[in-house]
Amino acid sequence: MEETKQGLFIVVSAPSGAGKTSILREFRKIYPEVMFSVSHTTRPPRPGEVDGRDYHFVSETTFRELIAQDEFAEWEENFGCLYGTSGRIMTGFLSEGRDVLLDIEPRGARSIKGKYSGGVYVFILPTSLSELQRRLLGRGDHPSRITNRLARAAAEIGESICYDYVIINEHLPLAVDNLRAIYLAEKSRRERMMGKIEDILNVNKGQE
Repeated sequence: MEETKQGLFIVVSAPSGAGKTSILREFRKIYPEVMFSVSHTTRPPRPGEVDGRDYHFVSETTFRELIAQDEFAEWEENFGCLYGTSGRIMTGFLSEGRDVLLDIEPRGARSIKGKYSGGVYVFILPTSLSELQRRLLGRGDHPSRITNRLARAAAEIGESICYDYVIINEHLPLAVDNLRAIYLAEKSRRERMMGKIEDILNVNKGQE
């Protein structure tokens, strides 16, 4: 039986309000075969969010039980709410040879990088902090929360130097194209193409 090739996982991070969710949503429309790791969270759903599609919305008690069961590849507390990525689901997809998209905050990304090899890390930036503030205001966040988010964003942006790629989200279609380009380039890396190269060589040998 042919060995299943390991899938590729892409970790995408951004400050709150930078447009990461919109970029990932459009990317997934283009590549529906790329699996999306749906995180668990204790925060309440926002308007339009669907349980099981955007997040697994759970109680804090349930979340703590999942921590005790070592369910998460990474988890963190963010603005009083808990967020976590299922390691079992992630590794299950990858072992099946499926590519996985992960929406993770910078602290969680560091945890993933420490536990798993071979990932691709992408950081999405707003054009400026003033633009980020405008987006947060448009989202209806409370002014005190916006102040906290902007302070957190400034610290998170400094973490972008630890990522492989940076996308500035000035225009949504262009930002999506940039993420597509990163994905296609990473899929074409020589080390990920070795199986296909060997297949081609084996076919040629059989025809000699």
